[in-house]
Amino acid sequence: MNLTRALGVIAIAVLFFFGIIFAWSTGTGISVELKATRLIIAAMLFVVGFGIAYYITKKPKTIIQKLEVSGQMRTVGLKCPNCSASVDANRIKIVSGVPYATCPYCGQTFEITEEPKW
Repeated sequence: MNLTRALGVIAIAVLFFFGIIFAWSTGTGISVELKATRLIIAAMLFVVGFGIAYYITKKPKTIIQKLEVSGQMRTVGLKCPNCSASVDANRIKIVSGVPYATCPYCGQTFEITEEPKW
């Protein structure tokens, strides 16, 4: 258990405890405005507690993409369309399924397109 998760569990326990205290303290003998205020505070404590619980329990998604080609492939140098500088393959990022590259010299970001084979 890492430190963030441990602190999150402690924060959730404290928030729920005080949320229950505020909810129970809306008994008889107090004004309607004070009851409403305490219920609102209790609800906010529960919402924040559930938000922290969601945050510490969510798992990061790992996306694995596989490429299958039906023939021989050869690599072609990648050049910036703005300044014609050579761009390293490590500068390629996939954004919403579309490959983009950033030129290290001019800073231009461009979409990588496949040229026709004919």
